[in-house]
Amino acid sequence: MVTVNVLLIVVDTLRADHLGCYGYSRNTSPHIDEWAAGGVVFDTMIAPAIPTHPSFATMNTGQYPITHGIVAHGGERAIPRTAPWLPSLLQKNGYTTCAIDNLGEWRFGFSQGYEFYIDPTRRRALSINCDNREINRRAIPWLKAHAKERFFMMVHYWDPHTPYLPPRAYRSLFYSGDPCAPDNHSLDGLMDHPLGRAWQETWFNKLGGRITDASYLEALYDAEIRFCDDGIAKLLKTVESLGIAEDTAVILTSDHGELMFRHKVFFDHHGLYDGNLHVPLIVRHPGFAPKRVPHIVGHMDLAPTVLDLCGVPIPGTMEGESLAAMLREDGAKPVREYTVSQECTWQMKWSLRTRTHKFILAREDDFYRTPSRELYDLATDPMELHNIAETEPDTARAMERTLESWIAEKMARNGLAQDPLVAHGITLGKAWKDHRDNTARAG
Repeated sequence: MVTVNVLLIVVDTLRADHLGCYGYSRNTSPHIDEWAAGGVVFDTMIAPAIPTHPSFATMNTGQYPITHGIVAHGGERAIPRTAPWLPSLLQKNGYTTCAIDNLGEWRFGFSQGYEFYIDPTRRRALSINCDNREINRRAIPWLKAHAKERFFMMVHYWDPHTPYLPPRAYRSLFYSGDPCAPDNHSLDGLMDHPLGRAWQETWFNKLGGRITDASYLEALYDAEIRFCDDGIAKLLKTVESLGIAEDTAVILTSDHGELMFRHKVFFDHHGLYDGNLHVPLIVRHPGFAPKRVPHIVGHMDLAPTVLDLCGVPIPGTMEGESLAAMLREDGAKPVREYTVSQECTWQMKWSLRTRTHKFILAREDDFYRTPSRELYDLATDPMELHNIAETEPDTARAMERTLESWIAEKMARNGLAQDPLVAHGITLGKAWKDHRDNTARAG
């Protein structure tokens, strides 16, 4: 079966475990859940890079960041001209390509290959304040105008990204307490963070004062998901009403998740923990029977999968695997036993994740002075709260050897003389580390 159209929905900053179809207790995603019940849900979709820029580069190239070179958010490198690029490949094969997105103005070249690149944030000072209503205001008319064409469309929603400021009707959905209670100290750690004062001025003041309850902000994150869920429902209903659902594969995923207030990270997406790395992947098409797939997959698999579904040859330079067999067949074999992830924006770290364990390796000290080696048993400690690197040294050493071997092999294949994270250096986190060190010296 070759599909005709592909609609790729990317919801920025969406944790898998905050959706009902991934087991969340709050009713954050009724429309997505209903839609997912008729699709293929991948239970272990792991981002190979965080945050947005390296993640989107991986989605579109089918390559790991160590290969395509975009290892950090806000770095200087552009997508290499030699890298395969999903929308360009589809465009060359007769597809009308469209993105409703705001990353095209960045130097990385994310708009290439799109005949229609519609940026709803062009006139906004802060692009992440663009909500799903403005996205749909562009996406739905485009779908109606091009429904009879063979198209690839990527729609990028931003609602769950900070600052969490859903419409007022959503703010009390999951919270009934006092967000400014003076005896609540759950946000004290944030006030010691460089972001603390900025969030007070640009975010908390808009919510009505000095917010003290971290659970209130998590409830607002969930409210943003519910708000976005309502917007996605309108987009999916448009596909149905146009009569193109039979010929359209709809894919929903996220670039990364979000840490709430664990691991000393407050409402941000850094740290190679599953709150950031475990994102949804749901694919629906009438030709695919509904099911759940437990195997490890990642963003590098999206481009080869889309090309395979569209009958377009997959370039040999793509490192991901097509998931078409998993979509079409029951009992398809895993495409990998483990996956590797990296961060070089706030922290300089690598991780190796299997179905049961995760090992995290730091290349330099980070803002939080977390241990340089972390090991978590995901079966017994899914929140990754208990580092067992010292108590399970054999497992830690074995996973470290596998990780270093993987990095060395990729470096050799790409002609790299130095670990690209070390060569690049962290971007946004450098100011945080400088703040920490200057504060320590002043004290």
